[in-house]
Amino acid sequence: MRVGLIGLGMVAETHVAAVRGAGLELAWAMGRDAAKARRLAARWGCRAVGAPEAADFVILATPPDARADLIDACVAARLPVLSEKPLERDLPRARALVERMEAAALPFGAVLQHRMRGAARALAARLPALGPVRTVDLRVPWWRPQGYYDAPGRGTFARDGGGVLITQAIHALDLMLHLCGPVEAVSALTATAAHDMEAEDFAAAALRFRSGAVGSAMASVTHYPGGTESLTINAAGGSAVLEGDRLTVTTEAGAETLGGGGGTGGGADPLAFSHEWHQAVIADFAGALRDGRAPAIPARDALQVHALIDAVQRAGRERREVAV
Repeated sequence: MRVGLIGLGMVAETHVAAVRGAGLELAWAMGRDAAKARRLAARWGCRAVGAPEAADFVILATPPDARADLIDACVAARLPVLSEKPLERDLPRARALVERMEAAALPFGAVLQHRMRGAARALAARLPALGPVRTVDLRVPWWRPQGYYDAPGRGTFARDGGGVLITQAIHALDLMLHLCGPVEAVSALTATAAHDMEAEDFAAAALRFRSGAVGSAMASVTHYPGGTESLTINAAGGSAVLEGDRLTVTTEAGAETLGGGGGTGGGADPLAFSHEWHQAVIADFAGALRDGRAPAIPARDALQVHALIDAVQRAGRERREVAV
């Protein structure tokens, strides 16, 4: 299958490695800087293009403020799209993209690759046996240096839609929702504590899940030198702790640990992680197109985490509980 790549920022190399690892062909690449596109295309062995061309599907890896016009271009060219997170800068804009692709009857997937980690898949399989979830604790103790936010537009609402919540913690938040179900209401504190940037670099939220479970979430890029995100789920029959790609399940029968951990991009190098999780998302999307089925992570699934992030941001601004 032939793949087009739109967006030549820091995650582009990860996608190129993932496309090739999945046994697919990178047919063309496109970016705002035509000279950069030509250089990268020559190195990657594909064509540089100025507009979407024929392909089996497109990977959309631009900043979120560039997505709407590109989705329109892909619809016009009848191209299925696999979009990086976040879909857009906020829930209404993200929903508009999903509805645009659905109206055109074009497959639309989201790159929320934490769901594809082996430990996360193992937890999804084992969690029902632990019984109803009672409490949840999510921690994303990451770090970014100031230089990261000195890039034009990074950490702004106009380009990115916010800070740590929508750019870094979105993966962990999505995985929490995927495993524990939707959140009904949140109270939150958000702050810009350690960087010269517009949006938040720290957020803490109290969560009430629709199931009746309660929990907390902390996301930060102020925790030098950066640590591994963790999700702790306490259920009626035991607990599960997911730390990166390592899972520990504890019941009355004892504790069992699966997985080897691995880098997650929580420190100064945001790309310090394996491309294998992206590869799994891309391979699944290609398989869905071949088989005529829905992808494992349809873009509509991402609307739930967009709704949660919007609610946490609003709760932080208004200092009151907000419905999701």
